[in-house]
Amino acid sequence: MLAAGCAVFLLVVALLAYVAFRRKARDSTATAETVRSAKRWIIAGGVVLPVVVLVPLFIASVSTLQSLMHDDGDYMTIHVTGRQWWWQVRYKGTAIAGDVIAANEIHVPAGRRVRVEVATADVIHSLWIPNLQGKTDLVPGRVNVMWIEANRPGVSRAQCAEYCGTQHARMALPVVAEPQAAFDAWLARERLPASPPADPAARMGSAVFISAGCGTCHTIRGSTAGGTRGPDLTHFASRRTIAAGTLSNTRANLTAWLADPQAVKPGNKMPRVPLTSQQVSATVSYLETLR
Repeated sequence: MLAAGCAVFLLVVALLAYVAFRRKARDSTATAETVRSAKRWIIAGGVVLPVVVLVPLFIASVSTLQSLMHDDGDYMTIHVTGRQWWWQVRYKGTAIAGDVIAANEIHVPAGRRVRVEVATADVIHSLWIPNLQGKTDLVPGRVNVMWIEANRPGVSRAQCAEYCGTQHARMALPVVAEPQAAFDAWLARERLPASPPADPAARMGSAVFISAGCGTCHTIRGSTAGGTRGPDLTHFASRRTIAAGTLSNTRANLTAWLADPQAVKPGNKMPRVPLTSQQVSATVSYLETLR
């Protein structure tokens, strides 16, 4: 397409130069011939040239799309749901091992095709991973499909590419491509429930988490927290970012987020919970154990 576009561009520039610098005598006897010449140019430039250029490009495009969509069976499937303003990521399991639910981070095996089913839980979103794939819209009531394949290990940034409300710009997530063995190990860890907190500060934070009502919105498998309105936090500490790419996942940033999430990401769905500084510190200690 690039080559064809360059060729057409150069042809048009050449024709414009020809018309601009042409010197032609004008007299009354040339009127009929001028009209016929103009009609020929219209037919050639308006009908013949587009057909000659676009038909081969259309055939090549269909052929390329068919090869990209070819189902060779060697792929994995994940389901990504957009919400205001975060992402739920579900890795489809088996009858024995159920689905794995994560949030705000996609992990994929490098060198393997991945079928990504995208949907929305509220308004229209769009998943865009510039390094791996163009954007695909998340439309209410529909499940769309996009395909990605990372040729080598690395981290790419994904972004919501359809305006979805106040915090649209802060609705991002990293896409982590890693060798198959490392991905399998990560997925196996994600299947496990959270380990009980061992040190006193983390145990206090666990109690604060439950008593403050955080478990009504968030799930931590292995505890009594089973909410589904917010991201699953079972392995929260292993994630790179907080609040869908808004902050790096550090103790200082997590403390600021828990103290006043509306100051960090105004309009998000997480309310400010009235906690003392000691309770916030203990809750941070607990969340840091969730690996």
